[in-house]
Amino acid sequence: MDQTKTGELIKRFRSELGLTQKELAERINVSDKAVSKWERGNGCPDISLLSALADVFGTDIQVLLNGEVNKNESEVGNMKKMRFYVCKECGNIVTATSDAAITCCGSKLSPLEPKKAEENERLSVEDIGGELYISSEHPMTKEHYISFIAYQSDSSIMMFKQYPEWNVQLTMPLFRYGRLVWFCTQCGLLYQDIRPNRR
Repeated sequence: MDQTKTGELIKRFRSELGLTQKELAERINVSDKAVSKWERGNGCPDISLLSALADVFGTDIQVLLNGEVNKNESEVGNMKKMRFYVCKECGNIVTATSDAAITCCGSKLSPLEPKKAEENERLSVEDIGGELYISSEHPMTKEHYISFIAYQSDSSIMMFKQYPEWNVQLTMPLFRYGRLVWFCTQCGLLYQDIRPNRR
């Protein structure tokens, strides 16, 4: 492992995901000083952390060890890097796994920038015997509501359409890890990571 190349790649992946060093550190249970050290090429992640890093970045351990992305991998759409587009006119939802030119109702759509949900914004996630039960006290008025909730992993996505004046309540299969992403008509695109026995 070339620690300089691996550090540069970690920084690149982190930046592409819009994560701070602290946010990345929290996801893999290390200090932000450790992430900073890696990115400066002054050390390497412990081998036991490579799997968690690969999960966060939507890549594999070998890419981190090599310190570079081969051409084929960089061109393949990755579900963890899914882009969401929502038309303000009709509410149409469009997704893409790489750069795309999307138009709807005569307007060009820009990909939504996901924001990590604050504690009071997070969805409630419960294990109900082999399924996840997702609910929220979020307002669901005609002017202010969640229009969709999606589950993302590195290889799949499930989307659940939501409607104004309906309560947010849905069930989905129990997954080991992944990310919940949802769109609020006033707050924008939010996300939270889900892990076993964690909200």
